[in-house]
Amino acid sequence: MGNIQVKQQGLPRQTSAPSRWEPSRWLSRMMAWDPFREMTPFTVDEPLRFEPAFEIKETKDSYVFRADVPGIKQSDLEVNLAGNRLTVTGKREAEVEDKGDTYYTYERSYGSFTRSFTLPESVNTAAIHADLRDGVLSVVLPKSSESLAKKIPIGTPAEKKS
Repeated sequence: MGNIQVKQQGLPRQTSAPSRWEPSRWLSRMMAWDPFREMTPFTVDEPLRFEPAFEIKETKDSYVFRADVPGIKQSDLEVNLAGNRLTVTGKREAEVEDKGDTYYTYERSYGSFTRSFTLPESVNTAAIHADLRDGVLSVVLPKSSESLAKKIPIGTPAEKKS
């Protein structure tokens, strides 16, 4: 059994017995090892695909979508809503390559992307807004007033009779 890390007040704590040597686990790790994996980006002819990282969070009154889209102009981004489906589409153009330049590594990715998300029924579609600032696309989807939590007062049975 492997060690499981449990954080308690920010400090990691070991929760299992000391690990022992398990030949079957060692063998499976060795069989999965690929010594050429580190060289794969240099041997593959197709460029890396560009896929921005998204962060989605729910607050008490809205859903907030954020995407890292550095180097993408506002005119190259599109946010669409169809029914309960939010779609974000964009593209990042490759820089002009000078044939006289020598590249030692080429890890930046370019191209088009499309991401779609199914939204809950509680979104107020009339009040959605998006903005692009410092390479971060933010889309705020407010919740409808019917879906927001309401505090219900608790009364005694005697109060209900009068």
